[in-house]
Amino acid sequence: MKNETFNRFLSSIIVIPITFFFIIKGSILFIFFLSIFFIASSYEWKKMTEKKPYFIPGIIFLFLSTYSAYLMRGYDIENLFFFLVVIVVCIATDIGGYTFGKIFKGPKLTKISPNKTYSGMLGSFIFSIIFVNIFLFFWDKKIYLVESIILENTFHLVLILSISLVSQIGDLFISYFKRLSKVKNTGKLIPGHGGLLDRVDGMIFAVPYSYLIFKILL
Repeated sequence: MKNETFNRFLSSIIVIPITFFFIIKGSILFIFFLSIFFIASSYEWKKMTEKKPYFIPGIIFLFLSTYSAYLMRGYDIENLFFFLVVIVVCIATDIGGYTFGKIFKGPKLTKISPNKTYSGMLGSFIFSIIFVNIFLFFWDKKIYLVESIILENTFHLVLILSISLVSQIGDLFISYFKRLSKVKNTGKLIPGHGGLLDRVDGMIFAVPYSYLIFKILL
């Protein structure tokens, strides 16, 4: 268990900065990053669900999720801001759920994913709020956009919590298909996490959801 936690931590401090690098750079580098992501995630999904009726719908969904990320990132600073907020929420949701679940344990959330607990769900929400506010603090020191884009603190809070909730639902959704396919992880690409889909299961749902929300707002 200690080795798993250490591997998870080590993988995160390597993968997260690389991800942010490609997101911030944008342009052709981000397209390259998304292309690799789509190929790798589709391969894991194929291995897990080949010859199952939900194989093709899953591939289509992965493509739409990846394309949503491309559209949401866009080419201007407002798009970058919004996209980074979503990624920060998803990362915080994952870390908060894992941390609170390990420390406080407690009642199980669902049979779909036995490791998920109510304390983990609470931790996901709490960490999301904390992480985003830290991000906003540092972003606001450079650019004025925080005041001009997020006008209501209540709306800001509801938005963060809704993205975190969708991310957690996405996690459970992939866990459901893993149970149907009788596998523990979608792959072995990322030590401590399993496959790529194990790491981004929440993001691939949160990004399309957030894109629709932000499209309406903008």
